[in-house]
Amino acid sequence: MANEIWTIKRCLEWTKEYLVERGEEHPRLSAEWLLCAATGLARIDLYMRMDETLNAAQLETMHAAVVRRAKGEPLQYITGSTQFRMIDVACAPGVLIPRPETEMLVEEVLNYLDAEVLSPEAAARQRVELPWNDEVEEARKAEAALADERATAERRAANLTAADEAALGGDVLGSRAYAEELADREAEEAAAQAAEAEAAEAAESELDEYGVAIEGADQETALAQDTAAPAPAEPCTARVLEVGCGTGCISLSLAWERRGHVTCTATDIESRAIDLATKNRDTLGLTADEVAFSLTNLVSSIPREEWGTFDVLVSNPPYIPTDVMRSLPHEVKDFEPDLALEGGADGLDIFRRLLNAAPYMLRAGGLFACELYEGTLDAAAELCRQAGLSDVRIVHDLTDRPRIVRAIVTEPKQRQ
Repeated sequence: MANEIWTIKRCLEWTKEYLVERGEEHPRLSAEWLLCAATGLARIDLYMRMDETLNAAQLETMHAAVVRRAKGEPLQYITGSTQFRMIDVACAPGVLIPRPETEMLVEEVLNYLDAEVLSPEAAARQRVELPWNDEVEEARKAEAALADERATAERRAANLTAADEAALGGDVLGSRAYAEELADREAEEAAAQAAEAEAAEAAESELDEYGVAIEGADQETALAQDTAAPAPAEPCTARVLEVGCGTGCISLSLAWERRGHVTCTATDIESRAIDLATKNRDTLGLTADEVAFSLTNLVSSIPREEWGTFDVLVSNPPYIPTDVMRSLPHEVKDFEPDLALEGGADGLDIFRRLLNAAPYMLRAGGLFACELYEGTLDAAAELCRQAGLSDVRIVHDLTDRPRIVRAIVTEPKQRQ
């Protein structure tokens, strides 16, 4: 085999068939991922360079990767990374692999911060085009259809003569009348805007910044004040506490997507997770002031003087009920860490401890948000209500299963 010529195309087809025989759910996609990792090429480049020959080192890497995948090892561990929202995240055995559902948890936190904590300038962003943002595409299609309809009507009206219309039985689809109505409406709007601008210019010297009339010497003083440079706005920074950070994907995404406006403190009990999260932070060029990682049990390392100062407590804790652990897919239960998966008999062991900590960690009005097992959300929401939290909501995931509980701390507890 070593003396044979293996092109990208041949290797891709062989790997796909090999994985099909071993029951791989997405054999071609897996083959593409493995080839990309072995060659350093993007998926589109594979198809542009199908006839390129793989060298000995690439073949050796590919062979080892295919053997690992055939045994059920997750692709993210084999390739060493995965994409999470807007960032690439390094993955490694011993640390939980980020899931798409957790991207939704980040979105919930961002929505809260944008609405309740950050200034409009800080919150302004281009919407992240995640796979589940179908409503964005639908809105774009509707806007495009409306624009096409209007353009078509205007073209028809411009191209049809009176004789044409008469021959065709009159005003075709009302296009001429519609175009004329549009033209009249636009002319009226332009005239109204011009009149408003003229009136505003005439009144500008007679009103203060609040629209209150000023007279005489007071007017000169007000105008002088109006030309002075405005005082700089106070920077608005949100503080987020994440428990059980794993790869760091949640905190890193929050700090990356609201850089300069969100700082995160993230904890994990597993040293491999902290090391990997730190590596991911350094790769992104974020600093320890922006995202601080701490090896600790839950919130044990949070200094008492920082209690009650966080805007958000967010977590994707271990949440799989013990009985469900046995039925997890092979590549999950045999490769990902039990410590990051099992949540006790009902899946809520760690959640209860986080819920107890939330009133101490969060300020009044702060957000508590957790990703949980689908069968436990109702119980988790009731626990939140019993603990005195308000605005308790359950958010569904990509498959319309309950996945996230979020609630507001209205009465923080004072440190002893």
